[in-house]
Amino acid sequence: MIQPEERLIAALAALILDPAAPVARHIAVGAASPIPAAASWLVKLSGHDVRLSLLHLQRGNPFTEGTRELFDLAGQGRIDLFFLGGGQIDGQANLNLIGTGEWPGTGARFPGSFGSAFMYLMTPRTILFREEHSPRVLVPKVAHISAAGVSPPGVFRRGTAQALVTGRCVFRFDGARFHLASLHPGETADSVRAATGFAYTEPAGVPQTPDPPPDQLALLRGPVRARMQATYPAFCARVWGDSVA
Repeated sequence: MIQPEERLIAALAALILDPAAPVARHIAVGAASPIPAAASWLVKLSGHDVRLSLLHLQRGNPFTEGTRELFDLAGQGRIDLFFLGGGQIDGQANLNLIGTGEWPGTGARFPGSFGSAFMYLMTPRTILFREEHSPRVLVPKVAHISAAGVSPPGVFRRGTAQALVTGRCVFRFDGARFHLASLHPGETADSVRAATGFAYTEPAGVPQTPDPPPDQLALLRGPVRARMQATYPAFCARVWGDSVA
């Protein structure tokens, strides 16, 4: 049986390899991001020539001074793709990692913006990822903008969101608004619409998000899991069991 997480990993990997997008030669993944990390490993272990900079690695982390070096690389244009999420995401791909309520977030408190604004503007391709797909996350307008999905004229930025992957569907972003690209099994256009606070466009017939093929499942359940085991043991145990093939 295919696990929901495996389908999300495969969907992210397909976006990384999108032939219509600029080639991602250097992919960076932040901490506490097991599904984006697994997608990046899946791409690399499928034989694609990509460099991975994974901040979560306990051993082999390429950065000796933490995220300072990550930001330097992004500023120099040497990172092609990054992943971001948010406590809130709106229809212009703005992210809120601060909180809700009056400034500085007197309602719900989120983990903080950190370098999200810088990475969003300096990275040519950003894939947004948030498993929870509900009106409290996907909102008409974020309470506070931690990282702007769209910038006014004259503001330098190398790129914006390529897509948003959630636990219900995949949205594509065209630089101005989201478009419903595929539905995960069990979802319908109506169920996604009811769970989404922002406006988006959708085709007459929305395709289903494809299942990962057998060769990808073999990689995920073997070599990818082996690479992930030490850093994300709880995730690996939940999705693939405790033993490593």
